[in-house]
Amino acid sequence: MAAFEFRKSSFSTGDRECVEVATNVPNTVAIRDSKDPEGRILRFTPAAWAAFQRALRASNG
Repeated sequence: MAAFEFRKSSFSTGDRECVEVATNVPNTVAIRDSKDPEGRILRFTPAAWAAFQRALRASNG
């Protein structure tokens, strides 16, 4: 299995923590806490991740 290549959110700043996302592995979106890069990784299907993003946008509408 390929290693995840995580990137920080474009909303991340030097004084705020955020999540990191990896989308380089087929059929998987991986999420981890930027404060704990060696910690747990959550894995989602791309469809589940897209639904989560839509829900966030709708709630911040």
